[in-house]
Amino acid sequence: MDIKVLEEKKNPLLQRREVKFSVSHNLGTPSREEIKAKIAAYLNSRPELVIIERMRSEFGKRETRGYAKIYETVERLKSVEAEHIVQRNEKKKEAKKEGEAAAAEAPKAEAKPAEPKK
Repeated sequence: MDIKVLEEKKNPLLQRREVKFSVSHNLGTPSREEIKAKIAAYLNSRPELVIIERMRSEFGKRETRGYAKIYETVERLKSVEAEHIVQRNEKKKEAKKEGEAAAAEAPKAEAKPAEPKK
């Protein structure tokens, strides 16, 4: 997976850098987490400060183009970005743990013995 930065702009008012990028890949489209890590390493930042707003792949091509924002602080990121964009860019491991906990509770409720009919 190779990343090319097509355009980079500094936005001092919002304390961030705005990046248009292109990723060439051999297998399927890489996840947001993989791309965030690569962009952060390429542009000397931390992955938690990178927000990927959009990623688009064309059918039949092994290339994904996207738009990312790199903030200077976490506080600034949370004050500027919309909540659904921040949630989309968070790690999904936490959501799986919550789902597993709910799934574990469901069989316990079903395990109650049925009352005999009279």
